[in-house]
Amino acid sequence: MLGTILRSVTAYAPAVTSSLDHGVHAVLLDIEGTTTPIDFVFKVLFPYARTHAEQFLERHGSSPEGLKDLSGLGREHLQDTSQGLCPPALKNPNEPRSFVPYIDWLIERDRKSTPLKSLQGKIWADGSASGELRSQVLDDVPPALKRWHAQNRTVAILSLGSVLAQKLLFAHTTAGDLTKFLSAYFDTTIGTKTDPASYVRIARTLELLPTEIIFISELVSELNGAQASGLRALLCKHPGNHPQPESAYNIIQTFDDVLPDLKSGFGIR
Repeated sequence: MLGTILRSVTAYAPAVTSSLDHGVHAVLLDIEGTTTPIDFVFKVLFPYARTHAEQFLERHGSSPEGLKDLSGLGREHLQDTSQGLCPPALKNPNEPRSFVPYIDWLIERDRKSTPLKSLQGKIWADGSASGELRSQVLDDVPPALKRWHAQNRTVAILSLGSVLAQKLLFAHTTAGDLTKFLSAYFDTTIGTKTDPASYVRIARTLELLPTEIIFISELVSELNGAQASGLRALLCKHPGNHPQPESAYNIIQTFDDVLPDLKSGFGIR
């Protein structure tokens, strides 16, 4: 199936070359370790969701959106149980608060779960609205987003977090509201970040050829998926990122070196 999808896209696409100096119409960015410090995700966002889950479910667990998330979590709980993973029991599945131990269990394991990410996004929305949460972005991110936007390039986000969580993160940063520089957001509903088909879908959504998009991530496994679909790829090595296996990807340590201006195009200065 993937081969069919890729052939349908690349049939009219120019040959992919190693040159990264022209033809970039969109920049696709990962969040964790790319635009945002890893520590902020694991030491601020995840703990906030864990400590506020019960309070949130007491107030919103019976709403249509809350029930949708809990229904999805209920299905995942059945799968985890059937697979012998021994998740915490749901004492009363009809009581939203009974999901709290399971939510905590999933967050502890950094489960890439669509209903969990959706619920976390709603909890963070409450935190942003109350002023308790302010997102962190790396210092080179705001000027880069502004620069690429001024160059009339599409800037999009790809993250395991829900689209709501992504929008909140960039709307409530310590550097101000950065959403005015962003055109599109993609989450787990588009597919996994290691699957080439996900990037084909993103290219179609953006109405661009894969070769017209550059993807920046801190994980080689994600870059492999993007490159297999025809996207250009850069490995981001911001401070605090985890070591990665050896690869042939160009490495950047600051966004200052990516598409520095219209005249020079893409380059590593």
